[in-house]
Amino acid sequence: MTSISGKVAVVTGAGSGIGRALAYDLARRGAKLAISDVDLAGLSETAKHARVIGAEVHEQFLDVTDRPAVLEYADTVAKHYGVVNIVVNNAGIAFSGDIEEMTFEQIERVMDVDFWGVVNGTKAFLPYLIASGEGHVVNISSLFGLLAMPSQSAYNAAKFAVRGFTEALREEMIVSGHPVEVTCVHPGGIKTAIARNAGAVAGRDAAAGAALFDKKLAKTTPEAAAKTILRSVIGNRPRSVVGLDAKALDLVVRLIGPRYQRLVALGARRTLPATVRSGSPATADAAAQKTTVTKKVSA
Repeated sequence: MTSISGKVAVVTGAGSGIGRALAYDLARRGAKLAISDVDLAGLSETAKHARVIGAEVHEQFLDVTDRPAVLEYADTVAKHYGVVNIVVNNAGIAFSGDIEEMTFEQIERVMDVDFWGVVNGTKAFLPYLIASGEGHVVNISSLFGLLAMPSQSAYNAAKFAVRGFTEALREEMIVSGHPVEVTCVHPGGIKTAIARNAGAVAGRDAAAGAALFDKKLAKTTPEAAAKTILRSVIGNRPRSVVGLDAKALDLVVRLIGPRYQRLVALGARRTLPATVRSGSPATADAAAQKTTVTKKVSA
């Protein structure tokens, strides 16, 4: 794929963040859009501005964890436009908590959205991408799909899984000779609302963690991330590492291997506030407490 103009592009989680920025950039490049989100107000705003830019837009509520709904959505988009060329599986959530503190349900919720949402979108649209003769799957992993972080085990698990799934998919497309390129995206700290909307285990100060992320870690704008991602699509690149922070830390992991884990652990112990670093004691009562896993927010 050397040009996006005239192509039909699907973006999940388009109501904010990277998803919204991708929708706008795709619109400027002449793509026809199929955008979705569970945040109808945010989705409506994205659709409105994309139409002002000049794009044809199909917008729809979509919960990416609802597999039958995703399958039906793929059929709907294909019927509406007659073809699907690009699918960006972007919708995601975040959650903080040590493994000993988290409930099984909290871990499952992150996996359902961040991993199975990607699987659902990929499987649902893949036949249409193959049929298009010029398709591209873009799956959003994370810097945390390249290295692990304490208190992010569920998110790490999902994003590492997205990486493995996406890289295997690319290999399968090559083996089968299908006309579908595949890119796995690893954003670093992006200035979106994902941290502010993240859930956390009981006793952990999610707001303090979000403030730390927004102030010190989120260095790349969603607009810059979108441009990097679309350059990777046009260049048919297998991997897109977004942001200087992500590139630097990826290099560290490549150079020193598993030893990075001790460095990350020591750094977290020294720099993170106690309320962010550690939650309530891991007891049966704490594990049973009801906490908000997350509000949905695009990556």
